Amino acid sequence: MKNKDNTPFSVNRTKMYEIIFESDTPAGKFFDIALFVFIIISVITVLIESVNYYHDNYYRLLRTIEWILTFFFTIEYILRLYCVRKPWKYATSFYGIIDFLAILPSYLAIFIVGGQSLMVIRALRLLRVFRIFKLGSFMVQGNVILQSIRQSRNKIAVFLYFIVIMVTIIGSLMYFLEGDVNEAFDSIPTSIYWAVVTLTTVGYGDITPVTSIGKFMSALVMILGYAVIAVPTGIVSASLINPSRKVNGQACPHCSKEGHDNDASYCKYCGGDL
Repeated sequence: MKNKDNTPFSVNRTKMYEIIFESDTPAGKFFDIALFVFIIISVITVLIESVNYYHDNYYRLLRTIEWILTFFFTIEYILRLYCVRKPWKYATSFYGIIDFLAILPSYLAIFIVGGQSLMVIRALRLLRVFRIFKLGSFMVQGNVILQSIRQSRNKIAVFLYFIVIMVTIIGSLMYFLEGDVNEAFDSIPTSIYWAVVTLTTVGYGDITPVTSIGKFMSALVMILGYAVIAVPTGIVSASLINPSRKVNGQACPHCSKEGHDNDASYCKYCGGDL
């Protein structure tokens, strides 16, 4: 974030932005690591609190830990809004909404009767760990995977469309073969559900064919199910073979997005200067 004003206020705001939003400085890395630790502690607290024994015997301790973490996340959220150029744009972004939801449940539990049940929303804080992945190789590898998925999205969409057609045909056929003798296949939608479960090799076992031809069809669908895993895996793997460009952890001061090339002067998302 380039500083265009030399006033103390602007300088401090710029330094704060570099610490909070960027990971290519020692202070920025330290902040991200500390944030990661607090997020993990918070999620572990949510998990422990859901166990009746710990909730009944250690409620006060868990509440104290939660409010300490909530206070930290609240200060962090305010500082993020303070140091960006467009606070409202950040607040309505994906990470901005997640940051807000990270602190909202604790305050709702105070003012709303039954708001305690909303505390499970705190588990969404785990999504904030993705922000930490901008550190070093995590960011590089994460961008490679996302780029590969973007490049393969049309092929994957065609494949999924083919799967929808296939399970519809298989489900309709199984309804024709089993419907008269097996009450489990009582409709085409139910038969399609069976086709999806069998094709994905989940196999709940709540619906099973009883006729010989139905069992033979089941075996074919199970074997075909391996292609459901192999085909999209091959599509994405082919894209992963392409070499990736070197990217850094610098966030755009305008749109707060990361993943820019090391020699980039402008944001590849919004065009703003870095």
